[in-house]
Amino acid sequence: MLAPERPVNEHARVKTLHGLNVLDTVPEERFDRLTRLARRVFNVPIALVSLVDAERQWFKSCMGLDATETGRDVSFCGHAILGDQILQISDAAQDERFHDNPLVTGDPGIRFYAGCPLQVADGSKLGTLCLIDTKPRQLDDDERELLRDLARMAEQELMAVQMASMDELTLLSNRRGFKALAQHGLDACARLDKPATLLFFDLNDFKQINDLFGHAEGDSALKTFADVLRVAFRESDVIGRLGGDEFVALLTGSSHVETTAIMARLKEILDERNATLQRGYDIRFSVGQIEYDPQRHDSVARLLADADGAMYAHKQALKRR
Repeated sequence: MLAPERPVNEHARVKTLHGLNVLDTVPEERFDRLTRLARRVFNVPIALVSLVDAERQWFKSCMGLDATETGRDVSFCGHAILGDQILQISDAAQDERFHDNPLVTGDPGIRFYAGCPLQVADGSKLGTLCLIDTKPRQLDDDERELLRDLARMAEQELMAVQMASMDELTLLSNRRGFKALAQHGLDACARLDKPATLLFFDLNDFKQINDLFGHAEGDSALKTFADVLRVAFRESDVIGRLGGDEFVALLTGSSHVETTAIMARLKEILDERNATLQRGYDIRFSVGQIEYDPQRHDSVARLLADADGAMYAHKQALKRR
């Protein structure tokens, strides 16, 4: 058996998947109708919407199979997300990658598999819409095109979920998306005994930008600051816009020295951006910094509340100066 390789963008891909907050959720008719239709149209016993997590594949919709997930190492879909086209296995028993796979030699006895990758806006392939049969077969060109059409419909549903977790203006995670991603990060830190730091940002005198230069310019300032955050922080950090002019960043596994260096880089990049844009104002911020304490911070909401308080104290100190 050949276990699937990891995509080159694996970290970002899993981060996007977790940000949807869809794993381990209840069945939804909008996905189930697609797998019912696929099973009927292609006359196969099993049709799935499978999402490939870090170490497992989990079925958002599953028609014809009792299981809700399998290990990623035995998954056919783990192979399918490595490419852009439909992965078709006409007879798994004759394929060197799968002939001794326990899903082939045991239940459900897979012989035929066809999986179309499901891709979202950032290019991440999160899983597949796939067909499974217990006897060998092949799809013709028309059938492959139909499978692609159904997969595009599944992608649209996933993108609708993604948009519910994304801030439309800055394309950062919104409050819902940030809390989902941050909880995954905090759970990992608690399990591995790693540190985490939450930074809570609030733009200074943002109302004046709106009042003096108009709301379109205010939106531009928000997008500029979001872009600066994206550049300054690491790929593993979770960044979000909570609303208005409030932004947050969760740094996992970061020492105090690393956090200090990231903040210095952030201020340097922002200074450069202010100097380059010359819009008649400078983007400035107050920030609250809180170290994650598993004993105190039993939820993301509690951590956010403490960081918000620290940010407010910083803002008041700046005003007194």
